[in-house]
Amino acid sequence: MTEPTTTNRRGFLAGLRASFLTGLVVVLPIGLTIYFVWAVIGWIDGWILPLIPAYWQPNAVILRWFGPDYEFPVRGVGVLVFLVVTIIIGWLAKGLIGRSIIRSGEELVDRMPVVRSVYGAIKQVAETFFNKKEKSFDKVVLVEFPRPGSWALGFLSTRPKGELADRLARLGPDMSAVFVGLTPFTSGMLLFVRTQDLIVMDMGVDDAAKLIVSGGLVYPLPKDSAA
Repeated sequence: MTEPTTTNRRGFLAGLRASFLTGLVVVLPIGLTIYFVWAVIGWIDGWILPLIPAYWQPNAVILRWFGPDYEFPVRGVGVLVFLVVTIIIGWLAKGLIGRSIIRSGEELVDRMPVVRSVYGAIKQVAETFFNKKEKSFDKVVLVEFPRPGSWALGFLSTRPKGELADRLARLGPDMSAVFVGLTPFTSGMLLFVRTQDLIVMDMGVDDAAKLIVSGGLVYPLPKDSAA
């Protein structure tokens, strides 16, 4: 007589377990996304707000306008200030005076041995990512790595240039730079591979990044299924 009760209890617990797992699938992406955005906003605020004079600090302004009894969340003010200041600097940099100031500043930086290396590297990376004229990481490829018979997802980067292009030209007729991200995408490797040895994928860059971050658990849906 106890078998039906035990079966019903197991079925009830299995249902709870299934509901819990389904809830995790819904809650985790939303919760982690909100946490990530909130943390990034807090990081930018912590970087920008100390640069604002004490008189114009958001808490000080609210205290003067509304009194000590009024509470208002000021998180995100640093992000707003950062956006406004960046837009203004970008607008000024397009003008003749702005370009002259930037050129003078870069000449000053070039005289500093360590600083010029750091500044040059960061500037080159920023120009590569935000320059619309030169595409980078716009294609996903399969590259044979780390040994023959093993394949890894990579992102096609810009063509080799300068001395590197001259040296690689001796090894092959056409070489491409490929960035291979390592799970969970906290690091990666830059490879120079013969273009003919690469397999170009129809997969989007975002889908490939999700696949690498998830360790092969999240595969992109076929285009027909997505539609």
